[in-house]
Amino acid sequence: MTEAELRVIVEAVVKELASRGVLKSCSCSDAPKREVKVTIGTAGKVFGPSEFSFKKQTAVPTKPVSADAEKDHTHGPDCPHCQPLSPKAAQALKDLGADRIGVCHPMKGCNAIAPVVDHTLLKPNATQEEVAKLCQEARTYCFASVCVNPTYVGLSAQLLKGSGVKVCTVIGFPLGSTTPTVKAIEARDAIANGADEIDMVINVGALKSGNDALVKGDIQAVRDATRGKVLKVIIETSLLSDDEKVRACKMSKEVGADFVKTSTGFGPGGATAADVALMRKTVGPLMGVKASGGIRDTATAQAMIEAGATRLGTSASVGIVTDAKPAGKGY
Repeated sequence: MTEAELRVIVEAVVKELASRGVLKSCSCSDAPKREVKVTIGTAGKVFGPSEFSFKKQTAVPTKPVSADAEKDHTHGPDCPHCQPLSPKAAQALKDLGADRIGVCHPMKGCNAIAPVVDHTLLKPNATQEEVAKLCQEARTYCFASVCVNPTYVGLSAQLLKGSGVKVCTVIGFPLGSTTPTVKAIEARDAIANGADEIDMVINVGALKSGNDALVKGDIQAVRDATRGKVLKVIIETSLLSDDEKVRACKMSKEVGADFVKTSTGFGPGGATAADVALMRKTVGPLMGVKASGGIRDTATAQAMIEAGATRLGTSASVGIVTDAKPAGKGY
């Protein structure tokens, strides 16, 4: 087909589409605007504006803003934005070099635990509306991240864009029994969709079998797939002996993971202060330790921090940072 013949065909198609009203001139201000649909791809990518968009916060103070209102979080008794941790918890964070975890100005009053919280929603029946609410709460209280299943990474990344709140997702979750190749692909896909942090589950069965080479190779595969992003390694402490916990933590550190994490929240038990202390002792002062599973109130959260945790995973985040009474069970 010659160029002239192709031009004739294209012109005929354009003319037909115009006659049907499909094509509109951009200069026609009275032309009806077509609704833009939102499409979430199979890998979680979001195309088009989200129906869960948040209204921009307008800074219209109801009273004169004091000089303190412009100061950053100090995570201490003089903080103008939030209530401090217990003295022991605050000192524990400072000793770990985590006293400047984040700088933000929450829209609602909360305690200083908020910047170390991964606000979590991992139940299999979580809806888009629930994820949107999770993201709004994360913005309101300035949590470290939202932790969602991979299918909601794209949506969360769009809703949290520009907020400073990270998007965390889980890999090989919750059993950890998929192959290193599958975990690596899953991690790469999550990052492509907007994930900033990856929480992977180790091959617990291999660890208990004494096959440390497989466990380490498993973690290495995901580490190689997540360079430049934060990697947390879930060891599922409730299924392990102390020796197995120590071996898992050492391998995670050797591979270059950023955190070791206690639990998925789907196992027979969650985080304990004793396990957090053991993990902290094993990995030393510089590597992150995330406590997750069964953290439902402020006192438990502070106990985990005092034991050495520098990140907390919980679905009871709002209650914890507002010192509310615990309600129900969950991650």
